[in-house]
Amino acid sequence: MTKVLVVDDAEFLRVRITKMLAGEGYEVNEAENGARALEMYQQIKPDVVLMDITMPEMDGLTALKTIRGIDPNARIIMLTALGQESVVMEAVKAGAKDFVVKPYDSDRVLQAISKAIK
Repeated sequence: MTKVLVVDDAEFLRVRITKMLAGEGYEVNEAENGARALEMYQQIKPDVVLMDITMPEMDGLTALKTIRGIDPNARIIMLTALGQESVVMEAVKAGAKDFVVKPYDSDRVLQAISKAIK
């Protein structure tokens, strides 16, 4: 079973994504910020990480770079709001596999995960 770590400071978004992914047969874990994502990444070794860019404690870009420093093969998909294009480009340069714009479409999220794990 594919393990996905969902990282977003907005609980309602984490819950919504978790329900959708669990319904598709994924094993899902959640983290509320980049610092917690880093801890959980090392504990559960997820196949894919879906991570928001703007979060307290540690933002998604810093968490992306830190996780990729630990595991250069980490598959991380950034969740972003419209208007964050420059940050998205920096994330892609830092190794993000893809990005999904919020409000996201469930099919787009599933497509990004499928592409990342191939």
